[in-house]
Amino acid sequence: MANKISSVTKVVIPCRISFANIFEPKSINGGEAKYSVSCLIPKEDKKTLLAIHKAVEAAKEDGKTRKWGGKIPPNLKLPLRDGDIDRPDDENYQEHFFVNASSKDAPQVVDRHVQPVADPMMVYSGCYCNVSVNFYAFNANGNRGVAAGLGNVQFVKDGDRLSGKASAESDFDALDDEDVLGGDAGEELPDYLR
Repeated sequence: MANKISSVTKVVIPCRISFANIFEPKSINGGEAKYSVSCLIPKEDKKTLLAIHKAVEAAKEDGKTRKWGGKIPPNLKLPLRDGDIDRPDDENYQEHFFVNASSKDAPQVVDRHVQPVADPMMVYSGCYCNVSVNFYAFNANGNRGVAAGLGNVQFVKDGDRLSGKASAESDFDALDDEDVLGGDAGEELPDYLR
């Protein structure tokens, strides 16, 4: 089923999410607390990349008249970034472009059937989602560019968690009913443990 688009600057991005602060706002570098997410888009997803490009171009045209005095300034800050260049040490960003989207307002987070998700453990850094993003021009404190406003998030499917934390599956083996805690070490304990 097609995603609904209501504006030339709005795109629904199918992606893997990272740094998902979608249930609680978070302050970054001491700034105002915001809801945010990083959308990882595979470089071979040309359809999504073209849609983002068109929305950014539309936001630039809007900014030309509303923010930048009739001209598109050189050296604009743009929201679509190359993971191979901007995050070379993070293997999850390799072969991906990414967009960091944020908002002061909480996004609606829904499941595949557009039903609200109440459990924050269901939508996490590493899962695959559709994220609605509105691109808009800004001119603040001498910085000019196009930013990505976070709209809503739809869970699509599970993926490996990107929390940097080990999963329970990697820490533990399944237990039988007879398994108990502890047991024989198979060798002598040092004196201080006897």
